Amino acid sequence: MNNVVPMQTPSPLRPRDYDPSQLALIRRTVAADTTPDEFNMFIEIAKRAGLDPFRRQLYCIVYSKDKPDKRKVTFITGIDGFRAVAARNRDYRPGDDEPVIVYDDAAKNPETNPLGIVKATVKAHKMAPSGEWFPVSGTAYWSEFAPLKDEWQWNDEKGKRLPTGRITLDPSSNWYKMGRIMICKCAEAQALRKGWPEDLSGIYSPEEMERPMLDVTPTDAIEQHEQAQRMARIGGTNTIAVIWKMAEALEAVPVGKLADRCIAHFATLESVGELEWWWATNEVSMRQFWALHKSDALNVKAEHEARKAALAG
Repeated sequence: MNNVVPMQTPSPLRPRDYDPSQLALIRRTVAADTTPDEFNMFIEIAKRAGLDPFRRQLYCIVYSKDKPDKRKVTFITGIDGFRAVAARNRDYRPGDDEPVIVYDDAAKNPETNPLGIVKATVKAHKMAPSGEWFPVSGTAYWSEFAPLKDEWQWNDEKGKRLPTGRITLDPSSNWYKMGRIMICKCAEAQALRKGWPEDLSGIYSPEEMERPMLDVTPTDAIEQHEQAQRMARIGGTNTIAVIWKMAEALEAVPVGKLADRCIAHFATLESVGELEWWWATNEVSMRQFWALHKSDALNVKAEHEARKAALAG
C-alpha cells in the first residue's frame, strides 16, 4: 500500500491574506498616498488578480492628490502581469499573428508621430466552454494614447510662462523611440482586459495612462512617496526647497510656481558664474522637480542653457 500523501500546491489564484505589518509596508511603498477606501480597493484587486505587491507586480499612482475635484487613483501592472493573470485561467493563448499596425504618411510628424502610426490591433485567444478557441482583439489609436502635450515658454511681456500652441512628444521617451512597441502594449492590454474582465477590470498598463508617465515603475512610485516625505519636513508636500542667493536660507517654493520663479531669477543674474553656482547648489532640488513635473523641469533647464549662452556671448 502506498502511504505517500501528495503535497498540495496552493492555487496561484487563491486570495492571500496579509498581516498588519505587511499591509503597512505595502501602503508605505507601492500604495503610497492612497485613502483608506483606495487602499482597501488596491488590496482587493491584488487578491482578485493574483498579483503580488511585494514582487512589484501591482502598484498604484495617485494623480492630483492635493486637488479633490481632480483626484484619480489608477492601479497598474505591466503587460507581463496582464498575460500572467490571463494564463492562470488556462483558457488563454497569445495571438498567432503579428500585431496589425496602420500607418499614414499624412500623420507622420517628427515632433508628434515620427512613424506616422494611426492605430494598432492585437489579438489574444480565449477558450470557450466547448473547447473552441476564439479571438479577442484590442485596438489602440495613437491620437488617444501617445502622450502629446502643449509646449510652454516664458513670455517676457506677460512675465510668466504661457502655452505656445505647439504640441510635442518627448524625444527622450519610449513613445518616441519605440512607438510600435508602446502602442501595441496598449492594444494588447485592452484585448486582455476585454477577454478576462473578472480578473483585469480596473487594472491598466503604464502605457495606457492618460498622463505621460511612460516608465513609471513601483520603484518610481516609492521614490515619489519618499520625496513627498522629505519635502514635508521642509515646508509641505507640494513644495521644493531652493536657495536663491549665497548666504540666504532655503525657501520652500510651491511646485506649481517653481518654473516661473526659476526663469525670472535667471534673468536677474549677470554672470555665468552666478548662474552655475545656483544650478550646482540646487541640483538635488532640480532632480526632485524633474521627478514631479518633468516637462516644467525640462523647460527650466532649457531656459538655464539659453541664459548661460546669452551671458557667455
